[in-house]
Amino acid sequence: MADAALRLTTLAEELLGAPLPVRLRAWDGSESGPPDAPTLIIRNRRALRRLLWKPGELGLARAWVAGEIDVEGDLYAVLDRLAALIWERGDPGKEAVHPVLDPRMRAVARGIAQIAGPWPPPAPPAEEIRRRTGALHTRRRDKQAISHHYDVGNDFYEMVLGPSMVYSCAYWDDASGFSLEDAQRDKLDLVCRKLALKEGDRLLDVGCGWGSMAMHAAREYGVSVTGVTLSREQAAYARKRIAEEGLTDRIEIRVQDYRDVRDGPYDAISSIGMAEHVGSVRYREYADDLYALLKPGGRLLNHQIARRPEKDEDAYKIDDFIDAYVFPDGELAPLGRTVATLEEAGFEARDVESIREHYALTLRRWVANLEAHWTEAVRATSPGRARVWRLYMAASALSFERNRIGVNQILAVKTPEGGGSGVPLRARDWR
Repeated sequence: MADAALRLTTLAEELLGAPLPVRLRAWDGSESGPPDAPTLIIRNRRALRRLLWKPGELGLARAWVAGEIDVEGDLYAVLDRLAALIWERGDPGKEAVHPVLDPRMRAVARGIAQIAGPWPPPAPPAEEIRRRTGALHTRRRDKQAISHHYDVGNDFYEMVLGPSMVYSCAYWDDASGFSLEDAQRDKLDLVCRKLALKEGDRLLDVGCGWGSMAMHAAREYGVSVTGVTLSREQAAYARKRIAEEGLTDRIEIRVQDYRDVRDGPYDAISSIGMAEHVGSVRYREYADDLYALLKPGGRLLNHQIARRPEKDEDAYKIDDFIDAYVFPDGELAPLGRTVATLEEAGFEARDVESIREHYALTLRRWVANLEAHWTEAVRATSPGRARVWRLYMAASALSFERNRIGVNQILAVKTPEGGGSGVPLRARDWR
């Protein structure tokens, strides 16, 4: 077959009713599509069988992780042009037509099947998490999910995150020469100032990661910090860093579920990039537990990714690719649902700051770090795992830029009887 690319382009344009926005290069050496467009490379017909078996995002992701498809040139440009076909399926709330019920899609599928070769489809790549059974967000299942995502090797995360070892949205400035490390330091300091930390306070850092927030708060504000994580690799790394900084008398790192913390009350709680793991069935429990762990007048800073509201406003969801390869069982909710749940638990929401564009900038820096250390990253994990992270971070950057998802810092207070919140009248100064 010497014309696979042309045949595939024709089928794709028949389905889309418009020209294919990328150039195709097939396994037989054939090419088709606009000569000046970014190129999508289909290295093996197995990729087509994956798409027929799992149309859309998950099938494409499996082919990408297996190395059966690739891009030539700018990955962002290819993803940006394909976004409308893969992720943006019409207006929010509009029901999509199932492929089996759409005659045009059935005809295209038959055409692709003729090119794809014999069935059955190949098994999913080894990097895909095995299908979980049982209730969502039990302690055991959450621990397994966290291990899948975070216990891929601290060396790998050092390459991607850089010296700051902060795995959440940084806080950028327009200043020339502003580095990722500068932006992460400023984000940690912003959290500390919103929490009004002062010497002698007790801070609980929920989902403490590699200890960066705990270290900044202890070193710069003189607080005592308890950090909890479900990742043993993170905890070991954090303890080593803390010892090297001479902060072991101020910071305790525990491998512990936040639901098992019993030594409150704390003056403040930081939860940075952790609540996405909690899930809809546990979110009110999460809010209740953190409320109970705070002293009256204590503050919670909840830093969390949110999805755009849709027709089913109460639904929590995450993309199939991310669920299978990145954040198993992770769920995103609209901002309003999160604020409402915190208020239902008793918190007073005092400030919400959207920093959506900041996360796009952060992710692009992480992708650049990964690409600069590609050989070492593959050696530290696997070719498939490195490809997972490159796709996940690049696609996520575009999702933030396109306002498909956002990220918000919610400052909430356990306001005591009498109503004195302790928040300054001009709170955004955060003094």
